Amino acid sequence: VQVVESGGGLVQAGTSLRLSCTASGLSFSTSAMGWFRQVPGKEREFVAAISWSQTSTRYADSVKGRFTISRDNNKKMMWLQMDNLKPEDTAVYYCVVTTDGTIWTIARSPKDSWGKGTQVTVSL
Repeated sequence: VQVVESGGGLVQAGTSLRLSCTASGLSFSTSAMGWFRQVPGKEREFVAAISWSQTSTRYADSVKGRFTISRDNNKKMMWLQMDNLKPEDTAVYYCVVTTDGTIWTIARSPKDSWGKGTQVTVSL
């Protein structure tokens, strides 16, 4: 299983960035997927998740209304559109795929697959 994130970078507050995630070696179209982020010295925190059917999504309160998660099962791609970025959004963003979970249990199973992360830095 391989999970790869891309799209991170250094941006100014108030601007946008779109992260991408692709996964191979698993059943992409039947797996819930999500994004977590982590700042050095802090625990990894949930950002957003999307069901395999794209009919259900879930967001952390801190990003609701600013971030949008989406996916295309035919392309085996997932995205996180981040608008109106704030300095507190600075973190390493990780993509996670769960083959036996849901958007509510994502990242709890030892079977979940993680990418290596992509750095997002938001400056004032």
